[in-house]
Amino acid sequence: MTYALVGDVGGTNARLALCTVETGEITQAKTYSGLEFDSLEAVIRQYLAEHQLVVQDACIAIACPVTEDWVAMTNHTWAFSIKEMQANLGLSHLEVINDFTAVSMAIPMLSETDVVQFGGGKAQKDKPIAVYGAGTGLGVAHLVQVDRRWVSLPGEGGHVDFASNSDEEDIILEILRAEMGRVSMERVLSGPGLVNLYRAIVQADNRQPEALEPKDITERALAGSCSDCHCALSLFCMSMGRFGGNLALTLGTFGGVYIAGGLVPRFMAFFKASGFRAAFEDKGRFKDYVREIPVFVIAHAQPGLLGAGAHLRQILGMQL
Repeated sequence: MTYALVGDVGGTNARLALCTVETGEITQAKTYSGLEFDSLEAVIRQYLAEHQLVVQDACIAIACPVTEDWVAMTNHTWAFSIKEMQANLGLSHLEVINDFTAVSMAIPMLSETDVVQFGGGKAQKDKPIAVYGAGTGLGVAHLVQVDRRWVSLPGEGGHVDFASNSDEEDIILEILRAEMGRVSMERVLSGPGLVNLYRAIVQADNRQPEALEPKDITERALAGSCSDCHCALSLFCMSMGRFGGNLALTLGTFGGVYIAGGLVPRFMAFFKASGFRAAFEDKGRFKDYVREIPVFVIAHAQPGLLGAGAHLRQILGMQL
């Protein structure tokens, strides 16, 4: 049995694991604090030493754009040359990909128990797929099949304009625009975005908002102890729906729209009861077009690691 190294590296933590090349199974996952290591290479060396392993192939998913050999993380001090790291670690292959490229590549590997469906019909085989997720930011990717190979189309879709489509959203946009100028979707669909929504809702009523974290807003909304937090989380869910519907329209994603990221799984019951699906389908003349497109929330614990393994296995000539 042959193992490859896979990683999912964010601004705070680095998760490393082994991928069985023949099957894609992920095992021996371990999370390291990025603050405790001077470099990503040092983390990888530590992991390999702990498991007494020598690997030939590796794929690392990382939370920043990957456009050339030099990779500099957006929310961390780590920066490195892919070629130099590959040589230093003695690897035959080292793939470094965007974290949402990895999440998108995980989708063909997911089973029915790894997802929760929110409306729509059955996903159509071999049709385009969209994946997006709110966490520290708003990540977006698409996935298409070309000649029986999956091709991820990464981008910075989270930074498109926030377009209001209701009186309530008009007020939110006006307040946020006065504060920050241009307002992107990430400014409302992310952890900090949830705080922005709460703050704008309170300010619209000429009151002073509290200094709340995203977790505080979610907890208060679920407990029913704060109407402002409930309103913010409801608006967040509707915005998730509008944005997901936009992705579905853009590429005709009849293969499904998938939601990843750390926020939504924390309030699944609230999300299901919210206006998410109605907002997803609220596309005027194209309501019938998007009605049958299914939306899935990814429930798999480590889609980044799973997708890094899938990407590497496909590079090595295997069919997913």
